[in-house]
Amino acid sequence: MHSKPIINVFWFKRDLRILDNEGLQNAIESNTPLLLLYIFEPSLERNPHYHKRHWNFIAQSIENLNQDLNPYKTKIQCVRGEATEVLEELGKTWHIKTLFSMQETGLNCTYDRDKKVKKWCDSKKVHWVEHINNGVFRGLANRAHWRDYWTNYMKQSIRPFTATEKDFVPIQDIQLKEQPLQLKKIAGIQEGGTKKGIAYLESFLKTRHKKYQQSISKPEAARLHCGRVSPYLAWGNLSVRYVWQRAKQAKSLGASAFQINAFTSRLRWQAHFIQKFEMETQMEFRSVNKGYHNINKVINTNFIDAWKQGKTGYPLVDACMRCVVETGYLNFRMRAMVVSFFTHHLWQPWQSGVQFLGRQFLDFEPGIHYPQFQMQAGETGINLVRIYNPTKNALEHDPDGNFIRKWIPELAELPTVFVLEPWTMTEIEQQGYGFILGENYPRPIIDIKKTYKYASNVLWQMRRNAIVRNESRRIVAKHTLPDRENIMDA
Repeated sequence: MHSKPIINVFWFKRDLRILDNEGLQNAIESNTPLLLLYIFEPSLERNPHYHKRHWNFIAQSIENLNQDLNPYKTKIQCVRGEATEVLEELGKTWHIKTLFSMQETGLNCTYDRDKKVKKWCDSKKVHWVEHINNGVFRGLANRAHWRDYWTNYMKQSIRPFTATEKDFVPIQDIQLKEQPLQLKKIAGIQEGGTKKGIAYLESFLKTRHKKYQQSISKPEAARLHCGRVSPYLAWGNLSVRYVWQRAKQAKSLGASAFQINAFTSRLRWQAHFIQKFEMETQMEFRSVNKGYHNINKVINTNFIDAWKQGKTGYPLVDACMRCVVETGYLNFRMRAMVVSFFTHHLWQPWQSGVQFLGRQFLDFEPGIHYPQFQMQAGETGINLVRIYNPTKNALEHDPDGNFIRKWIPELAELPTVFVLEPWTMTEIEQQGYGFILGENYPRPIIDIKKTYKYASNVLWQMRRNAIVRNESRRIVAKHTLPDRENIMDA
């Protein structure tokens, strides 16, 4: 006989939604009063991958959820502390029967946190039920049937939010020290919450998708014509299944099949990379291909600082870096380009830039971030070595220089030819435009013709290394889809 009231707890993590949250819905249907919990963990707040923009987005998402939960006379209890400490404190007032949550494919720090929570649950005889999140499956040895698993998961019915006031622990009975939500609307950065996520999705499916494919690689047009739902997927405001089914429905109602098919296939690629990280989490620290562990790259802090500040002398690279620092968004091709520039042209170890970009991306998702960073760095051994030429990309994807002018105002008044390649200006031309290269805007910090040749030679030679080749075969067997049907070369 328990002297304390019996409750269940649903622990929100990267699943900040009530629609199609099967873990939450199963917790509600458990016939035990439910307490809804979000934990602001100091260890995560200090983690170098995270930025105040992430915590602000989370706070906005919780505020949105609490508005939806208000009719049920409940809300998400926000508490600051480490997870086991918070659960221990809850246990002083209630007997926790079951802890519900969604599985998280996160950083090593969250994995260690979860192991501590599991140990705490076992010691207190608390049953911890974790649910599959977005078609990422734990415990797979290879990808032989993953596509079928994922597709079947996407086709399952959306779990509606169904509850009554009696399903929850009454607010007046909860005596927790709450963490006030620090809400701030930041100009230029997307706001959190399911309502915002649905608004972005619906505007994309209604009109913006019509120029999706032709805009996806262009840094300015992509801001308008791409889905822009990635933050809402990363933090769980929307489930991938909901977005996938809603897109399929829009196609059946007349939206462009060509554009929508391209969009939904990228939803699968998103899960593909998270699944890769789920199956090999050590890639947070070292190259997935062991043959690249001893690659010789000497850290150059001047290069790294110039890259972070958008002062490399290559306008498209600099515009992209300034843009992502201010807005938290950059389209995929430009993300790939700035990583390629960092790891190939600047010849810096990917580990020296990966956390910085994680902090900038509002949609930071570890399971996408790390596999993609390594792929663009050319250290998987199974992907094509892509060394992006920033000038060529500027000519192809920002030929009028509009994106560059927007983010590098010091170049804004120059003719387009010099906006794209300012180093081609003669001294007379510089005098005529009142512009001095090296003062108004940096000279290129490297020569991309030389750096391209060096990086290409080293990386292609390494692909012939016995360890690299053996590791490549292992990676293909474990991580690639049977037919390798993937825009990003698996």
